[in-house]
Amino acid sequence: MIDGRSETSGRRIRLGMVGGGEGAFIGAVHRIASRLDDRFEVVAGALSSTPEKAMRSAAALGLAPDRSYGDFATMARDEAARPDGIEAVAIVTPNHMHAPAARAFLEAGIHVICDKPMTTTLAEALDLKALAERSGRVFVLTHNYTGYPLVRQARAMVRDGELGDIRVVQVEYPQDWLAEKIEDSGHKQAEWRSDPARSGAGGCIGDIGTHAFNLADFITGIPVTSLLADLTTFVPGRRLDDNAQILLRYANGARGMLWASQIAPGHENGLKVRVYGSKGSLEWVQAEPNRMLWSPLNQPQQILTRGGPGTGPDAARATRIPPGHPEGYLEAFATIYSEAAEAILAARDGHTAGHDVLYPTLDDGVKGLAFIEAALRSSQAGATWVEL
Repeated sequence: MIDGRSETSGRRIRLGMVGGGEGAFIGAVHRIASRLDDRFEVVAGALSSTPEKAMRSAAALGLAPDRSYGDFATMARDEAARPDGIEAVAIVTPNHMHAPAARAFLEAGIHVICDKPMTTTLAEALDLKALAERSGRVFVLTHNYTGYPLVRQARAMVRDGELGDIRVVQVEYPQDWLAEKIEDSGHKQAEWRSDPARSGAGGCIGDIGTHAFNLADFITGIPVTSLLADLTTFVPGRRLDDNAQILLRYANGARGMLWASQIAPGHENGLKVRVYGSKGSLEWVQAEPNRMLWSPLNQPQQILTRGGPGTGPDAARATRIPPGHPEGYLEAFATIYSEAAEAILAARDGHTAGHDVLYPTLDDGVKGLAFIEAALRSSQAGATWVEL
């Protein structure tokens, strides 16, 4: 149990999964994250669009044959009718299936935990938000990088004014795995991510650019009002962008830069954020998530460590083990699931979770799609300033 969490009585939350069968990466991550804090139990799934593969995947996970479904619509209908049906569903499909699957489960009265981006278009995201709000169900978007303790510490320090007035935000997310056209080699993850019909109109900008945008937004809490984007496709024959360079203007007058790339050799997963204020700056690198640089103006630079001196309750809430024992990607993902559990258990008891329960929301999903579409408009217009 994460420090600071209330001990909730009752059984684990019954969880279903759409997508995430054999050959999928992110499904296993969601399953591990859902179980790490012992809050969920996966009991049903429509794990593949191919019924035979779905059955094999379900058997490998130990699901009962009658809880393995050939499609999400049948799963939503049948699970809602069962006295022991799922209470929540994790949607871990390619992007184009997020909205229809989420819609089916919300209409069946089932809480939704959805991979990002929330949908493939802004209009679809706004429609889904309206439906989710009408349903009264919990909707969680798994922007997992918001689950790191020191990211939450950074957010608290900005919120509490320790950095002063925010002036500059720099965020980057370079990778190198798409430096060659591996989508033609049968690579499943590359194949769907480079397909506009499944990924949406954005390639790199939608896949990892949204993570960078969300991370900066989560930490600063300051809206982006306009941007100038230059999206490029460097690999010949690729149908979507694989590099994005973006200038940002913030509501408080701050300026920002965002770089996302999947063709940058030497970068496995180089997510980094730097925030500069009138009183100091912060720098956090996802590859070294248990330390953060804090540079108060005219004072010696400090290294804040997860669970160490100088960190507060916001970081402690997402911390499981003592300082010096690394926590990383899976634990951060599990933090989102544990926060989702708090919200779902509160709904089970007929009330709303406390203000300290923190997870990416419908609004974050809408912001992400607004960011993608604004970046596409800007780039297609020759890299001009556009409003979000």
